[in-house]
Amino acid sequence: MYAQRNLETRDLESICLMPQSEEELFYMSPRFVHPLTPEQILNIIKDRFEPTVIVVQKTDEVVAYANIYKDDSEESSFWLGNVIVSPSYRGKGAAQYLLDVMLDKAKLNLKIKEIRLACHNTNSRGLAFYSKYGFKPFDVKMTSTDAKKYITIHMIKELHLRYEESEQFR
Repeated sequence: MYAQRNLETRDLESICLMPQSEEELFYMSPRFVHPLTPEQILNIIKDRFEPTVIVVQKTDEVVAYANIYKDDSEESSFWLGNVIVSPSYRGKGAAQYLLDVMLDKAKLNLKIKEIRLACHNTNSRGLAFYSKYGFKPFDVKMTSTDAKKYITIHMIKELHLRYEESEQFR
């Protein structure tokens, strides 16, 4: 049902429509300002790796987006960022497909041994999803906007090559 490809300029407008509120946009990135614009996405991906969209195979409709970034304050720290799924595809496997693709790209393309992410305490659906995927909390930070205070939970997952993946490199 789904396929993945690298982000293209034509995808930006669709991604901008995915966050349904200021809070969802904050979950996607505290650096974004509501309403999300293509220029904000283009600005943030300058320092990102593997900007990826998930599309419906038959129609090429963009249904999810994410990328990976490096935390310059920690030498080998890579983070999953800007994760968003179209409202009409939530609960339909798009997030799972996106996460599988991004973890594979981190392991195979970037040779990352572990990946981190930040999820806010009010995003209980996201916290449950990432926990189910084997992400474990390792730090907690206070984050605030003009309107609200959040607890940002930093999570980490070790990335292991499956046997069949390791065979590709022999």
